[in-house]
Amino acid sequence: MTPLLKGLVLMTSGIALLTASDATSKYLVHSHPVGQVIALRQLATLLVIIPYLMLWRKWGELRVSNWAGQGLRGLAFVLGSIFIVWSLRELPLATAITMLFASPIFMVILSAPMLGERVGLHRWVAVGAGFAGVLVIVRPGGDSFQWMVLLPLLAAMINAFRDVLTRKLSRSETSLSILFWSNIILMLAGALTIPWGWVAVTPVAAFWFVAAGIFNGLAHFFIIEALRVGEASVVAPMRYTALLWAALLGFVVFGEVPSLWLWAGAAIIVGSSLYMLRGERRR
Repeated sequence: MTPLLKGLVLMTSGIALLTASDATSKYLVHSHPVGQVIALRQLATLLVIIPYLMLWRKWGELRVSNWAGQGLRGLAFVLGSIFIVWSLRELPLATAITMLFASPIFMVILSAPMLGERVGLHRWVAVGAGFAGVLVIVRPGGDSFQWMVLLPLLAAMINAFRDVLTRKLSRSETSLSILFWSNIILMLAGALTIPWGWVAVTPVAAFWFVAAGIFNGLAHFFIIEALRVGEASVVAPMRYTALLWAALLGFVVFGEVPSLWLWAGAAIIVGSSLYMLRGERRR
């Protein structure tokens, strides 16, 4: 398997698991505060990381060479997670996930100054088309415009910075180190909200917290590996496969039906990604 193909497969698998985690978090955030959902979900994520470390004796991979970079990524992880979970509570699952599709647009913009990657004309054309797709969904100035739609868009901007920084960090840090320390930072940040009123966790909720954590842990590990083996601006468009999972889970679990505007905007964004991949293949 070539590095490019491996990166695409890892990113696609990671996004499927991440969508499942988001759907579970959407269910939990309706009965638990945002900070509690984030903290307990990340605590459950350790159920994936710790057994792996113990089974394969990978403790040495937790070493940190760039504490500043790890801390900065952790901070971006915290901010992005807050906006994502908040948007999941306020918006339909497919809408929130689709708005997060804007992340590769910002990644292309950031990959040149932060990573030194060459951004060709076809990438800029794809960025412009993707941004047009976002405008179709948001429809600023329209009667149905909701300010809450900006929450996942802000998350997309922050996640783009986080993912570009991830690729830069992967030059000195292992995937396990990046995943573990960002998880710890996010968990502690969520725990700081305890004074603002956590609620009792029922056995059913505990089960879904564990499920969300396992989905989340595996997803981010796959995504980090994808960003390690493939260029950030190439593997990022595979995030768009989340639309199908989000539409399916949103309908089956929450009874949400995506609007025609959402499908139209998503089609433009996905089309821009396919154009970008076609250009990369030719190059």
